[in-house]
Amino acid sequence: MNRFLKSIILGSFLGASSADARPPNIVFFLVDDLGWSDVGCYGSTFHETPHIDQLAKEGMRFDNAYSTCHVCSPSRASILTGKYPARTDLTEWLGGRPERDFEKLHSAQKLMFLPDREITLAETLKKHGYATSNYGKAHLRTDPKKYGFDEAITGWVRSYFHPFSPQYAKTLPAKQGDYYTDKLTDAALDFIERNKDRPFFVHLEHFAVHDPIQGRKDLVEKYRKKLARQPKLNGPAYILEPNPDGPELTRAELQALEKNDTLELHQAKRVWWVKQQQDNVEFAGMLEATDQSLGRIRAKLEELGLTENTIVIFTADNGGMSASNQYRGINHPRKTLDSRFASSNLPLRGAKGWNYEGGIRVPLIVHWPGQTKANTLSHAMVTGTDFYPTLLEMINVPRLPKQHVDGKSFVPALQGRPHDRGAIYWHFPHYSNHGYQSPGGAIRLGDYKLLEYFENGSVQLFDLKNDLSEKNDLSEIKPEITNKLRKMLHDWRRDMDAKMPKVKTPESRRQSNAQPATGNNLPIDVARFAPEWKVRDWGGPAMKPGLRATWAGRNNVLLTHPRSQTEPCVLSRKIDVPAGKRTTLNVEVTNHPKGDWKLVVLINGKQTLAKDIVATKWQPIQIDLTEHAGQSVLLELQNRATGWAYEAAYWSRLQLVH
Repeated sequence: MNRFLKSIILGSFLGASSADARPPNIVFFLVDDLGWSDVGCYGSTFHETPHIDQLAKEGMRFDNAYSTCHVCSPSRASILTGKYPARTDLTEWLGGRPERDFEKLHSAQKLMFLPDREITLAETLKKHGYATSNYGKAHLRTDPKKYGFDEAITGWVRSYFHPFSPQYAKTLPAKQGDYYTDKLTDAALDFIERNKDRPFFVHLEHFAVHDPIQGRKDLVEKYRKKLARQPKLNGPAYILEPNPDGPELTRAELQALEKNDTLELHQAKRVWWVKQQQDNVEFAGMLEATDQSLGRIRAKLEELGLTENTIVIFTADNGGMSASNQYRGINHPRKTLDSRFASSNLPLRGAKGWNYEGGIRVPLIVHWPGQTKANTLSHAMVTGTDFYPTLLEMINVPRLPKQHVDGKSFVPALQGRPHDRGAIYWHFPHYSNHGYQSPGGAIRLGDYKLLEYFENGSVQLFDLKNDLSEKNDLSEIKPEITNKLRKMLHDWRRDMDAKMPKVKTPESRRQSNAQPATGNNLPIDVARFAPEWKVRDWGGPAMKPGLRATWAGRNNVLLTHPRSQTEPCVLSRKIDVPAGKRTTLNVEVTNHPKGDWKLVVLINGKQTLAKDIVATKWQPIQIDLTEHAGQSVLLELQNRATGWAYEAAYWSRLQLVH
C-alpha cells in the first residue's frame, strides 16, 4: 500500500492533520529533442541512461506515446492546456521560421504566444494548493509566472557552459566551467527542498538535448573512448530523404544529389540528409548529463522521504534532431557534423520537424507509486493533450473538460486496464526548419497512420504494426482506409477551425512579410508602423526585417536588424517639441531569444541613452524631450550589434506623449 493511501486511512482513524494526507507531488521531467530510440530502455546501445532505465524498471514505459507537434512550442503548450495546437492556433515554434521565396505556400495564420484565456495545468494545480515551479525552456513567449508558476528560471541557451546566456546572469548564478544542465537541476533541487512540507509541481523543461550540441566534457571524453573501442558501424552514416509531396526521385537521381551536395541543388529537389547512426560523442555526453539530472532529482526525493508520494513523468517535447536545423550538407569534418546532427532515430523514419514517427513519437515513462505496476510496458496510445486530465485524476482533483477538451485521461492504462483514446491528430501548416517539406497533417487510428501534404495534396498510408519504419505506402493498395482516415482528418480540421496555408500569387508575394534582400519594403513598413519615421542602414535579410502581425504577445511589431557589426540600423524622425508641455517618446523593445542588441538614442547627434537589450521580454523605454521644448530636434533610435548573431530589434508601441 502506498504512503498516500496509508496516510488517508490513518488520518480517518487517528485524526491526522491534512498535511499528513497531502496529495502527491508531481515532477514533470521534459527533455527537448530527445529521440524515441535515444534511451537505453528504448533500444539505444551507445547512449548510457541508467537513471531513466531505472525509472522504467520501477514504473510503466509506453511505446506508443506522441507529442502533439514535431517542434517544441506547440507541443509544450498542449501539455499545459490540454488542447491541440490546431485549436489554439499556436502551431509553430515561437519565433517562427521566415518564409522562403522558393516555397509555393504562405505559412498559415498562427498565434505567437500562449493566450491568456487558457487555464493552464500549473494554474489549476496552484489553485489546489500546489507550489509550482518552471525551470528551463518554457518557450511560450509569456512569463511563466503569468500562467500559474510561483517560480520560474527560463530562457534560451546559447552555450551549455557558463555564461549560458544573459537571461540567466541573475536567475541562475554560475561560475566558469559550470554546465547548464547541472545548474538547472540545482535550482529544481532547491525548490523541492524548500517545499518538502507541501505538495509541489516541478515542471523541469530541460533545454538539453537541444542544440548547441555540447556535452559535458568529462562525459564526452568517456564516449570518445567508448566509440574508439567499438567496431565500425554497418550501413551509411547519413541518407537522403526525398520529398513525399513531389515527383518521385530515382535511385540514380538520389546518388547524383549525394555527390552534388549544395544547398541550391538540394533545395530545388527538396531532399534532406538524415543521420543513421548513434555515434555523436557530444550528444551522448549531453544526454547522460540529463540522465544524471533525473537521478539527482530522485535521490533528493528519497532523501526527503517523498518517493512514495511523488508522481514522476519522463518524456520529450518532440522527436530527435537527426536532420539538421536549416540545410546542412555532409561534406564537412566530423566535428562540424556532430554540431549539426544530434543522433539517429532508427528504426523510426524522419526527425524533428517531420510528421513521420521520428518527429512525433517520444519516450514516456510514468512512475506512480502504488498504482503503476513496476517494470511494465503499455501499448496504449497517448499524446501531449492527455497529461492534463490524467494528472488531475491521479491527484483526485476535479477535471476541467472545457479546458483540456482534446485530452483523454490514460489512468486506466497506468492501472493496467484497457485504454482506447481514439484517433490522434497532427496539424503543421508551415514549412519546418528540418526538412523544408510541404506543410501537412496526419492522423493515427489504431495501427494505421495517414499523412497528408498541403502543396499537392499527396497522401501516405502506413501500417505501423507491421511497418514501424514507414517504408511501405499503402494509400493506393488500401483506398477504403485511406479515404476514411483522410475524411476524419478533414472533419477534425473543420471542427478545430484549423488555419491552412494559402497558395502564393504574384500579389500575395508582394504583400507578404517576407522582405527581399534589397529591403525595398522596410521603409514602407516603418511608415506603417510609426508615421513620419524613416529607416536607414539596415540589413539582416535572412531574418526578414519588417512588420509582424504578432510577436511575443503584441500586435503590429516592427523588426529591424543592423547592416553590419559596426553599422547600426537607425530609425529617425524630426520632432517639433511643443512649448509649455512635458513631452516624452515612449517605446517598448525586446530581443530575439538567440541574440542581444544595444539600443542607443541620439538627440541632435548627442547620445542620451545606451542600453543593452538582453532579456527576452518587453521593456518600456521613455525618452524625456521636455528640455527641448519649443525646439525642433532630430531623434535617432539605433539598433546596434553586440556580437553578430540574431541582432534583431523588436519594437512596439512607439508614440509621442504630450
